[in-house]
Amino acid sequence: MDDRLFRNAMGKFATGVTVISTEHNGDIHGMTANAFMSISLNPKLVLISIGEKAKMLEKIQQSKKYAVNILSHDQQVLSMNFAGQLEKPVDVQFEQLGGLPVIKDALAQISCQVVNEVQAGDHVLFIGEVTDINMTEQDPLLFFSGKYHQLAQSEQATASS
Repeated sequence: MDDRLFRNAMGKFATGVTVISTEHNGDIHGMTANAFMSISLNPKLVLISIGEKAKMLEKIQQSKKYAVNILSHDQQVLSMNFAGQLEKPVDVQFEQLGGLPVIKDALAQISCQVVNEVQAGDHVLFIGEVTDINMTEQDPLLFFSGKYHQLAQSEQATASS
């Protein structure tokens, strides 16, 4: 099967957009990812998938912790920044949650302690136990077919505003 065909098919699954962040030796590291999911309520576990070639892989393996920042509709530039898609990096405002750097004003911030690491093809899956959560009330940034999207405002929601 062709790699492009596989990637295109996987792109038909609409996802939210996250920035995974961690801190190691006093330095903050982040990367854009849409490979994130919740996997258990008891204990509260989430999973992220990091490519073998990503610089973030070693950072999480060393720190044994990560935060998931679910981006809001107006944070596309942050997603592009952490995906290395901008000519000039933007200044990112971080705050702390559970001892981890998290992106200020993200839709949700989730701090995690790594409890398991699983090799899966050319990626490593990190299962993290959730240690803290912070949320805001905004619309999410979405990703579908290789492009950013936002939730469409329904006529009823717009009319009642």
